[in-house]
Amino acid sequence: MKTVDLASKQSRTIRPVRSKARDKRTATAPVGRRTILFLSLLVMVSALVVLGLVMVLSASAVVSIADSGSAWSKFSRQAASAGVGLILMFVTIRIDYHHWRIFTSPAVVSSLFLLSLVLVPGFGVSQNNATRWLDLGVVSFQPSEVAKLALILFVADVLSRPRRDIRDARTTLFPVLFCTGLFSFLFMLQPHFGNTLILGVIALTMLFWAGTPLRQLSATGAAGVVMAGAVVWNTTWRRERLLSVFDPWSDPDGASFQLLQSLHAITVGGIRGTGLGEGLAKWGFVPYAHSDFIFAVIAEELGIVGASTVILLYLGIGVAGSMVALRAPDRFGMLMAVGITTWIFSQACLNLGSVMGLVPTVGVTLPLLSHGGTSLVVVMATTGILLNVARQGR
Repeated sequence: MKTVDLASKQSRTIRPVRSKARDKRTATAPVGRRTILFLSLLVMVSALVVLGLVMVLSASAVVSIADSGSAWSKFSRQAASAGVGLILMFVTIRIDYHHWRIFTSPAVVSSLFLLSLVLVPGFGVSQNNATRWLDLGVVSFQPSEVAKLALILFVADVLSRPRRDIRDARTTLFPVLFCTGLFSFLFMLQPHFGNTLILGVIALTMLFWAGTPLRQLSATGAAGVVMAGAVVWNTTWRRERLLSVFDPWSDPDGASFQLLQSLHAITVGGIRGTGLGEGLAKWGFVPYAHSDFIFAVIAEELGIVGASTVILLYLGIGVAGSMVALRAPDRFGMLMAVGITTWIFSQACLNLGSVMGLVPTVGVTLPLLSHGGTSLVVVMATTGILLNVARQGR
């Protein structure tokens, strides 16, 4: 009897110790854990950046030699931007995403100021009848990329404030539409219709995830479609680009030239492609082969295999980002994840659709892949915020 009593006392003594240890591990494990979701996002983003550097070198070599005499000039700038973006991404990964909330107002005000400054003669840099860059001496800077992040911060902040009824349009929908409208107005003055579309998609998607009544969303979406249609139809060159999607051969030397050359490059690539660096699209046949139309070069040189890999990577980011939003610790984190994911995914869809002739050409880059320093740096830094939300997810 004494032996049995001693054993039972020992078991009663040991069990609480194990339970406390287990509780302690359970309580601390979710914070900062490098989950499969976090690692998957990090790998997919890194893969796109690395592939982008390789393809920018291949696609820009010809135009770089023509511009500067060196095949490495555009690649060097892109590699430097990737380095800066990598540093900023790992910084934003380490910063608790809640801290970014205090920068909402400064980000919005700064973005509005910079977008206005672009339109001032002497400050803005014009290219192809569009003024979208600020000349900083050594480099040029595109404020519209920062404005997208500022809008995401603003919408996430407004829609996650406590004691606000999402059904009350005066305190939720109207402020979001006002801020989106301000940014869109300044975008259209540049003009940049593609980025305006992306802003609208980001705002509507975040409103949907926040639980905005469908009647309000439907009315807002319908009004947006009507306004976008009016802008396209009342501008000759935009209308021609829209019609060229339905009949590319209607103007093969004009509005449809870039699209037809892009489709030809994609067709030539076949399954395995012509080989890295062996494509002809970059030899002046496809304008902006290293930036907006880099996917055509990928499809030509790496074939269906390479093109499908790129598409799957963006789909993966879209799915993983949505899962991060669903597992976010709070409403602000959920909306930040939704906004960032929508930005990357919708811009990728718009670019890929333009290159493949599914939508009119709107002049947006392929995120993380195309040549463009501002876009690469800002998107990589913003992805770090998404990864921080993933680290803190449930």
